[in-house]
Amino acid sequence: MDKHVLLIEDEVNIIEALRFLLSREGWTVDTHSDGASAVEKIRNIRPNLVILDYMLPGKNGLDILTELREDPSFLTLPILMLTARGQMRDREQAEKAGVSRFMTKPFSNTEVITAVRDLVQLAK
Repeated sequence: MDKHVLLIEDEVNIIEALRFLLSREGWTVDTHSDGASAVEKIRNIRPNLVILDYMLPGKNGLDILTELREDPSFLTLPILMLTARGQMRDREQAEKAGVSRFMTKPFSNTEVITAVRDLVQLAK
């Protein structure tokens, strides 16, 4: 399996930290910051994994997730959702929409790498 991740995040410090961390693990990392065009970006590059922020400009991560899961070609795409909103209601909405894993910010490097490895294994 290729190791190609699309990170959809608008906070520069998180983008740089995750890009460094995942690149060191052998991933090709593309980034995108605009929620309004995120689904189009995912369709164009066809990553093996998406790391998706919950709160984005243009369209939120929950709406992006819902739109992706309505497309049969993205039903099994692993999606790790990151959020500063750790309320149970947010987690439940994301799970109902089909998120693969939900993680609150701040997170540890080990936590992210473990989640990414787990999601890739499950997708095989």
